[in-house]
Amino acid sequence: MRVHKLTFAALTVAAGLSLTACQNDDAGTGQSHPSSASTVSSGATASSSGGGSDSGSSDQGGAKDSAGTSSATNSGATSSGGTGTAAGTGSNANAKVGKCRTDELEITAKDNTIDGDPDGTVVVELTNHSGRDCTISGYAGVDLKTSAGSLSAKRTGQQAGSAILKNGKSTAFPVNYPFNKSGGSGVRVTGLVVTPPDETKSVTLNWPGAATLPVTDGSGSPVKVGPVGSAGQGG
Repeated sequence: MRVHKLTFAALTVAAGLSLTACQNDDAGTGQSHPSSASTVSSGATASSSGGGSDSGSSDQGGAKDSAGTSSATNSGATSSGGTGTAAGTGSNANAKVGKCRTDELEITAKDNTIDGDPDGTVVVELTNHSGRDCTISGYAGVDLKTSAGSLSAKRTGQQAGSAILKNGKSTAFPVNYPFNKSGGSGVRVTGLVVTPPDETKSVTLNWPGAATLPVTDGSGSPVKVGPVGSAGQGG
């Protein structure tokens, strides 16, 4: 009887241990489930973080790409620099763009006298047909061929600015002269010789203004020339 009791007690203890083990397993499994859920959640986070990681990767890629982005930025900077360079070209125009040469300019002259003006005006137009931009500034040389010899125009004294003459574009300057009101034959004008600023080569044009000038008294040239870019405002 004592043996049976001991056996029963042993079985009871064993069952208790087995139950405890089960509970521990359940507890472990119970922990395992949250842990699993946590893993999923963490997986979701990782996934989202993965998205963030992509973003982060992108960020990091951006950070890595900092060289790349820097490279792209540099590229952009280069492009911008390119723009800056282009702007630089514009701003350093005098250093980068060559001067307008006589052979690259189409030079024409036309009468621009307005009724009521005290003097006559001829406008000389210079058109850039060189295929490139060029700089032009200052006063052109102007001489009138006359029956009494060559007559050089005198500068008006207006300030002359510097400008870039785009390919295909034009600029102009005025030549002012007095009308012959003497009643005499005066001095007959036979041609107009123009030398662009900073050039030595000239072109000879037909004179489109009044046929004659008054005879000068030797006190200086009655013909005046304005700076390039001031057409119609001689003085």
